[in-house]
Amino acid sequence: MRVHFIGIGGIGLSALARFLKYDGHEVSGSDMKSSPITKELIKEGIKVSCPQDAKNIVDNFDLVIYSAAVTDENPELIEARLKQIRTLSRKEALPIILGDKKNYCVAGAHGKSTTTAILASILQSSALIGAISKDFGSNFRYVNNLVTFEADESDASFLLSNPYCSIVTNAEPEHMEYYHYDYDKFFDSYKKFIELAKKRVLNGEDKYIQKLDIKDALYLYPSKDIKNISYLLREGEPCTRFELKNYGSFEVWGFGYHIAIDASLAILAALNELDIETIRENIKNYKGIKKRFDLIQKNDKFALVDDYAHHPTEIEATMKSVELYDNLTNINKRVVIWQPHKYSRTNDNLEGFKKCFRRCDELVILPLWTIPGEQVIEIDFEKEFSSYNPIFADRLKASEGKIELIKDDKIIKTYDEGILLGVGAGDITYQLRGY
Repeated sequence: MRVHFIGIGGIGLSALARFLKYDGHEVSGSDMKSSPITKELIKEGIKVSCPQDAKNIVDNFDLVIYSAAVTDENPELIEARLKQIRTLSRKEALPIILGDKKNYCVAGAHGKSTTTAILASILQSSALIGAISKDFGSNFRYVNNLVTFEADESDASFLLSNPYCSIVTNAEPEHMEYYHYDYDKFFDSYKKFIELAKKRVLNGEDKYIQKLDIKDALYLYPSKDIKNISYLLREGEPCTRFELKNYGSFEVWGFGYHIAIDASLAILAALNELDIETIRENIKNYKGIKKRFDLIQKNDKFALVDDYAHHPTEIEATMKSVELYDNLTNINKRVVIWQPHKYSRTNDNLEGFKKCFRRCDELVILPLWTIPGEQVIEIDFEKEFSSYNPIFADRLKASEGKIELIKDDKIIKTYDEGILLGVGAGDITYQLRGY
């Protein structure tokens, strides 16, 4: 088929585009503006047009797939419908892309990208991930019909992912605006996703998963199944060592109890395909993922960490990892630069956000990153976060060995010492990397 993707620069849609290209289809796409992802896609032989325009839609397209961010007013979507070309949302397209594959699908409010990437490294399988795996330098890899897939609960699209094995890290309520704040509907979607699969691997100590009462599942009980956790730096890189059940010791890239849990879920799922010694060796292929405790700069007195954490639970876990890194490096000062993501998420989890930064020495707050068409909610950040005495900046400028905070086009503070952690799901990752 000739398939065109509207919003191809997104981390999720770009993986699907790459997958279809390697599956033998002719793929093109568009986005609002050029980005590192669109530039990589062009290098891989995919035609990408920026900005979006009706003329990008040609008569001989067989299918147009569009991201969740695309509205009915999008000129390319309008043109495709006028030309009576079949149009599908990303969610609706999943059965076409994954329908005939053996899919290991990972879902959860937190940790699903990490768990998916670890599992892909263990299985050495095809992969579709909502992040860039450092193992193979992409959010995508095509090997065969064994697929490790990061399943998305935000729009219930995980129900269309055709899971052979469903892996769930946790089921904390998130993206509740999609479910119209109907918690029964939310948990029922998770239950359906799990029960679609022949094999099921679940975090049995997650209180929300416990509510689902799933039968015929392999449960991980971290407090008793994971033992003797230790943390170390190997060639300057963070590693977690742990023992799992009666399978012996494993070592995985990253810091934290949550990393041990994610890795354990991946190991238990991989037992459907591989023996334990192969798993123990293959997990060493995992080198982390971009934007997840991503050490993008480091020297004896300064470390810059980029992390996608955009929910209080995720930020709390990442702060613990920073604490571990601090204890091993003795850099000592901890600064968090937070870019709030979406009015609805920030407002829904405001009390959690007010608590999750307590391990930092200084808090910097950037302007909230919103999405087109989102309803504005007034949030008094100065009042709500007054206990931290935060610094408010418009943006930041990164260079070798330092970060400058910019307010009203003036440098208001410079950091060249300490552990600086940037968290958020907006453009903060590009600011931290100097793009």
